[in-house]
Amino acid sequence: MTERTFVLCFALCALAVWRVAHLLAAENGPMDLIVRLRSALGSGILGRLMDCFGCLSLLIALAPALWLSNSRIEFLVEWLALSAAATLLERATQSQRKQIRIAPVSTSYIDKVISGV
Repeated sequence: MTERTFVLCFALCALAVWRVAHLLAAENGPMDLIVRLRSALGSGILGRLMDCFGCLSLLIALAPALWLSNSRIEFLVEWLALSAAATLLERATQSQRKQIRIAPVSTSYIDKVISGV
């Protein structure tokens, strides 16, 4: 595999890992299948796994890392790198989804701050 091909394959695998992990951890899925699966798993170890994006990305990155790697050390590095790339993508997209609420400040509070009470 040439370097250019590897970079493209790695980028596509990182996007795929992010997509599947995001689907399982944060979306309802088609016809609410994923949400039903999450509720069926409950609060056991598998249910908690479904709530943890980082855990899911590590698990999901195993298959693409096996496919990309030629040696054990490459597998380990690519596995962690794919999970890290997916986690970075999740954090980058998460900040866009957060809503910032600005609450009005009462004038009595401002008066207290100004007067030092």
